[in-house]
Amino acid sequence: MGQAGMAEAAVRYLRSAGAAPVEALPRPELRCVREGERAPVGQTEFRRVLGNFASGVAVVTSPALDSEDGPAGFACQSFSALSLDPPLVAFMVGRTSTTWPRIARAGVFCVNVLAAHQGALCRGFAVSGADKFAGVVFDAAPASGSPRLADTLAWIDCTIHAVHTGGDHLIVVGRVDALGTSDEDRAPLLFHKGRFV
Repeated sequence: MGQAGMAEAAVRYLRSAGAAPVEALPRPELRCVREGERAPVGQTEFRRVLGNFASGVAVVTSPALDSEDGPAGFACQSFSALSLDPPLVAFMVGRTSTTWPRIARAGVFCVNVLAAHQGALCRGFAVSGADKFAGVVFDAAPASGSPRLADTLAWIDCTIHAVHTGGDHLIVVGRVDALGTSDEDRAPLLFHKGRFV
């Protein structure tokens, strides 16, 4: 049973048990590491250990805002289903991303879940400052008009629902407006220990 299946089973159980809605916890104090304070874990060790968690890879895209500025997109391995009711997804993006402000201004995005053979496509969207869409085949996602890349495993078309801070990243929550999958049964592109597997 996948993530979505487990979440759906949990919701059915809670509803059948007549459980009261879960109250939100108080918001934690958000602050930066102060001078003289040391982060409890070094960045190199953090990357090394968390690199053991294999993740799927997606490309998050948004439509062009005007004729001079083309569509925007970036490679993302921090994407997840978040909620069934309402249908929400989330991805994380670095605060220093030059692509994120363009997606934020558009207010919409499409998550393109990559297949195992799309490593080169992913690398093209991981670079900064290049024309990421050069030679890339895509059409417009039905709700947002964001680029829906050809030959992917799945696509999820969204409107930005909320943005939260998370250290040096932003947590972007999207409300799903439309979605679909490929007709072919293919393996996903996975990232593990700093490389595609």
